[in-house]
Amino acid sequence: MKKGCKYGTHRVIEPVGILPQGAKKISNDMELYSNEILIDVKALNVDSASFTQIKESVGGDVEKIKERILEIVGERGKMQNPVTGSGGMLIGTIEKIGSDLEGKIDLQEGDKIATLVSLSLTPLKIEEITDVKVNIDRVEIKGKAILFESGIYAKLPTDMEETLALAALDVAGAPAQTAKLCKENDSVLILGAAGKSGLMCCYEAMKKVGKNGNVIGLVRSQKDADLLNELGFCHNVIMGDARNPVDVLNKVLEVNNGKEIDISINCVNVTDTEMSTILPVRDDGTVYFFSMATSFTKAALGAEGVGKDVNMIIGNGYTKGHADLTLAELRENQELRKIYEELYV
Repeated sequence: MKKGCKYGTHRVIEPVGILPQGAKKISNDMELYSNEILIDVKALNVDSASFTQIKESVGGDVEKIKERILEIVGERGKMQNPVTGSGGMLIGTIEKIGSDLEGKIDLQEGDKIATLVSLSLTPLKIEEITDVKVNIDRVEIKGKAILFESGIYAKLPTDMEETLALAALDVAGAPAQTAKLCKENDSVLILGAAGKSGLMCCYEAMKKVGKNGNVIGLVRSQKDADLLNELGFCHNVIMGDARNPVDVLNKVLEVNNGKEIDISINCVNVTDTEMSTILPVRDDGTVYFFSMATSFTKAALGAEGVGKDVNMIIGNGYTKGHADLTLAELRENQELRKIYEELYV
């Protein structure tokens, strides 16, 4: 077996010399290098921003969604939406482990895993798309993928369905980062609070800020507001359009004693929500963009334009212990688990 770069640069076709995530095209030849892992893929959880863009671009037609995904993977060798730049993650079974990694990692052939690195850098070959679950951004396939030596993963737990674990692990970075950012007595705004990542962020924020903190959930519909109120995952729930920053600011001030908040967390899957995330935050506060629909140009210039000296964090989907923390949430709160089972399994 040939040995490749641990970061996968040996797979880059165009442009040569950069990392796979930033490449326009990578090799999805499934001939294994000695420091790679071959995965028999069962399903893709496409990033929410990416799936929404694809779905809207073809009018929601499932067959055209399949065609577009096959087209992207055929052109790029990976599932990276050229509009959003984002990918997603996958679940599958270990088919073969490169000779350099045998005995050095905690995996064996036959283990079921979820990759915790983005599909936007993962060599992927799709033989067939067997199903598209439009409501949960999941694409079931027959195919293969490569995990690089540097790639992170989680073994699928035995105490929950694979699809439930996949749904949670898909957004694991968000609640884990929330746990790191929030502290006792903080006021926190979560945009897209009733979505897959939003629910987990609300739950984690509530644990961190305590009874004297203020977790504010922004949602679009009364149905979502009712859900959050019923679950008790927020101190306050407000309804509004995350693309209308002045309205969001005013509604936040109303439920936060007229004060700007300490932290905002963006979990939406649509564009043009940067300023609704920034505007309600106090100077020296923290803005966390988990959403891959974020334009960081708009965020940077927008904050400058309104004179906001805030700490803005890019939504890194990885932080130490994020998989364990996220799965632990499902284990410790049966209501959260039930919602996930109803919506995403």
